[in-house]
Amino acid sequence: MSREQQAVARARKAFETGRSKCLDHRIRQLKNLQRLFIEKQSVISDAVKKDLNKSEVGTQLYETLGLEGEISLAIKKLKEWAAPRPVEKNLMTISDTVYIQPLIGAIAAGNAAVVKPSEVCVHTAKVMEDLLPVYIDKELYPVVTGGVSETQELLRQRFDHIFYTGNSMVGKLIMEAAAKHLTPVTLELGGKSPCYIDKDCDISIACRRVAWGKYTNCGQTCIAPDYILCEPSVQDRVIEEVKKSIKEFYTDNPKTCPDYGRIINQRHFKRIMNMLEDSAIAAGGDNDESDCYIAPTVLRDVKPEAKVMQEEIFGPLLPILPVNGLGEAIKFINKGEKPLALYVFSSDDKVIKRMTDETSSGGLLANDCLVHYSVSSLPFGGVGNSGMGCYHGKFSFDQLSHLRGCLIKQLKMEGVNSMRYPPHTLKKLGWARFFILNNVDVGWIGRMMLLAVLAVVAAVVLQNYLL
Repeated sequence: MSREQQAVARARKAFETGRSKCLDHRIRQLKNLQRLFIEKQSVISDAVKKDLNKSEVGTQLYETLGLEGEISLAIKKLKEWAAPRPVEKNLMTISDTVYIQPLIGAIAAGNAAVVKPSEVCVHTAKVMEDLLPVYIDKELYPVVTGGVSETQELLRQRFDHIFYTGNSMVGKLIMEAAAKHLTPVTLELGGKSPCYIDKDCDISIACRRVAWGKYTNCGQTCIAPDYILCEPSVQDRVIEEVKKSIKEFYTDNPKTCPDYGRIINQRHFKRIMNMLEDSAIAAGGDNDESDCYIAPTVLRDVKPEAKVMQEEIFGPLLPILPVNGLGEAIKFINKGEKPLALYVFSSDDKVIKRMTDETSSGGLLANDCLVHYSVSSLPFGGVGNSGMGCYHGKFSFDQLSHLRGCLIKQLKMEGVNSMRYPPHTLKKLGWARFFILNNVDVGWIGRMMLLAVLAVVAAVVLQNYLL
């Protein structure tokens, strides 16, 4: 039995003990995970520094703080999320107990989970492999490290759900493997997230926020603004304002700035540098392969057929594509695959509404970048080529649970059921239509109204017996 098979078998066996279903057990695991981030923050930050040259403050701000917030929310809300959820009834089921029960079966949802970190982030993966088994149940949540062959072996195993973050090419392989067992998947795949800057907005503030969103983590963020769409008349102004923000954030020499990162490895460094070949550099372009350094870079007058426009950049290159207004921008966005995020900067609500109504994307953010990711009450996920399924906060809980419909009847009031039994008559059909098509909210009606409805039920029972 391979290491991957053993991990899956061990997790399944641990799940079958039933301990992950206990809410107190889940809360203990979540609190232990919370403790890991407090006690081992310097270890985590050191690993991220080695992988991406991110500072300790940057690691907390952009990586662990959001995770800590998600854990705190789950601990606070878990009992509420896990409780049966009453649903609306119709008159036919008014005396029955009807609810949605999550089959709580990722930690908050009560699952066992095999964790497979990316082999690309070598140091971060090692920290996960070393620390997770120390803080949380190592049988329920085993960590499997490795590259392509280990991932392929893991995908041959049968899972109840597969959650993957990465690119669409690998996402298709994940989905293909999952199809063999009819396993549902959640895929967060990124893509080319557009950013439209309206010529009449405050361009200085817009470009400051775009520069922050683009160059954070050296552009290696799944929801980074991938490219800018703006009218030709404001392109020069956009370039100048982005350049100002780069200097403000990362100094005149970003290479020596502790807040500016590095590309994850030389393979991706070469991939990004190849994208520059047929576009004009308006700012930046400096690079050092030995250090995996690429300066914050702006490209001007970029053509739709340029190399940099053929795939998600996932690096610090910011192409600007001139378009003749909002209508042309919307057409250009809709010609491509649906992005994970769509950004629009405008002081005109009509512009924002048109962009919202006439495009499709995983998420949309007006007048800022990235921050929608941090709002736990918003679902985060892709659509089409940018993924499927959503998570964050309660959405994560629901995504990794099964909403089980439950109806508990009593062996009474059989007369009401007579309308469904043969022989079928028009009179029975009329009563059935009345009962099924009238939904009631028992909580709103109150007890007195419920008694009145039950009186109607009794009358119908008599009617049915007289048929």
